[in-house]
Amino acid sequence: MLSIQIPWLTTVILLPLVAALAIPLIPDNQGKTVRWYALGVGIADFVLMVYAVWQNYDLQISTFQLAESYPWIPQLGMNWSVAVDGLSLPLVLLTGFVTTLSILAAWNVTKKPRLFFALMLMMYSAQIGVFVAQDMLLFFLMWELELVPVYLLISIWGGQNRRYAATKFILYTAAGSIFILVAAFAMAMYGDVVTFDMATLGIKQYPRAFELLVYAALLIAFGVKLPIFPLHTWLPDAHSEASAPVSMILAGVLLKMAGYGLIRMNIEMLPSAHVAFAPVLAILGVVNIVYGALTAFAQTNLKRRLAYSSIAHMGFVLIGIASFTELGIGGAVLQMVSHGLIAASLFFLSGVTYERTHTLIMEKMGGMAQAMPKVFALFTAGAMASLALPGMSGFVGELTIFLGITTSDAYNPAFKVVVTLLAAVGVILTPIYLLSMLRQVFYGKDNTGIVIEEYLGDAKPREVFIAACLLLPIIGIGMYPKLATQTYDVKTVAVAAQVRQVLPTVIAQKQRSPLYSTALVAPQLAVPESQVLIASE
Repeated sequence: MLSIQIPWLTTVILLPLVAALAIPLIPDNQGKTVRWYALGVGIADFVLMVYAVWQNYDLQISTFQLAESYPWIPQLGMNWSVAVDGLSLPLVLLTGFVTTLSILAAWNVTKKPRLFFALMLMMYSAQIGVFVAQDMLLFFLMWELELVPVYLLISIWGGQNRRYAATKFILYTAAGSIFILVAAFAMAMYGDVVTFDMATLGIKQYPRAFELLVYAALLIAFGVKLPIFPLHTWLPDAHSEASAPVSMILAGVLLKMAGYGLIRMNIEMLPSAHVAFAPVLAILGVVNIVYGALTAFAQTNLKRRLAYSSIAHMGFVLIGIASFTELGIGGAVLQMVSHGLIAASLFFLSGVTYERTHTLIMEKMGGMAQAMPKVFALFTAGAMASLALPGMSGFVGELTIFLGITTSDAYNPAFKVVVTLLAAVGVILTPIYLLSMLRQVFYGKDNTGIVIEEYLGDAKPREVFIAACLLLPIIGIGMYPKLATQTYDVKTVAVAAQVRQVLPTVIAQKQRSPLYSTALVAPQLAVPESQVLIASE
């Protein structure tokens, strides 16, 4: 069939990049043509990826689909190898959706519009490339390609301290990226076969000490981007200085690259080392949740409060990854998708508020609900989703993770109780600081020291459309979770079974950790019917 011969994923990756390179050729002085062009490319790429998945992807298959592989740099053993499965599919769709809306959110950019929209499209390509790369060097290349546009977007179009925030971002994330490259070469060079193919690297047998070191290196790299305490300090600065469209992508997509990497590489490729590090991930997740929630209270800057909220919410992803259950790992994926939508909506609305008030200091706001009722209603809906109100995606994601960790038979009951109770503290703190934020910004008496731009007034149709596009899937997933879970269920079950298969063996070989249960049983992996028939013959 013709559809099978089309390189869908390669087209989806390269279309925004090639389109970005063509922007200098577009005749446009004021940026109006360029913004329509960039939006058209974003929509076309998103529609293309949805069509490719709709026509060629089977949700009941856990292995990679739409696979493409071409020799690229034979001297290094590097291939252009891309594919998609249940782990990457929801994040690829999230990337296309959020990035396209962020381009629409940047409609009023007048400063160097050609460069701005070119960088947005370049970042679009790199993000998709990270989620579909099946070669570790290609993964690293896409990971690095994404850093440059973000740095420039913050340093040129950011706030007053934009250069400091951009420099801090690039130093932290570039330093963390080095560990991905080191891990890639270490795994590729080990053994008789030199390869960067992830599937091949995942079946190599590594010494325990070697595997632990590689796992630690990848954990540092992904820990910076997630971010994990204490590697998080770049994020609040980046958010507070970045423009709203950039913050939408930063919170909605870039943080999810780290969570994806932890599952794809640390669990799938290094399952034995994951057994040793899983309790550490659970503890770090609890620290993220409690620290992020408590620190959010102290923030007077609207976007910094939302940034620390993101740190807290990503802590749930760590707990889900550490759970050893399909419920927990599936909950981690759902939490990434849910938080991507929620954070994008809140940062967009904070940008809408800033355009009208020219301040992000909440103490300088107040009584704005009457002046901007549409913004108030949309902001309240986003905050309700973030605090995990039942009926919204945030509730489903966090509940699934709680069920995953509490039903896990890998840990002893005392450890599960402590992790669950401390994580629940974060759940209790979240509505307090979010409702306090709403009260300071929208309730109370009008602040006479602030003047809302009359020519802007309340939210315009374009802004209402963007917020509604983000809120609709948030509510849809909250009311009917299968909209999201069906894309990854089969895959997360396979990942959980894979890591649980090695769990009793690894613990039996070493002194049993007091955090693990004393009765661990490895699940029997289902044998395909075809293999049963062959064996019977």
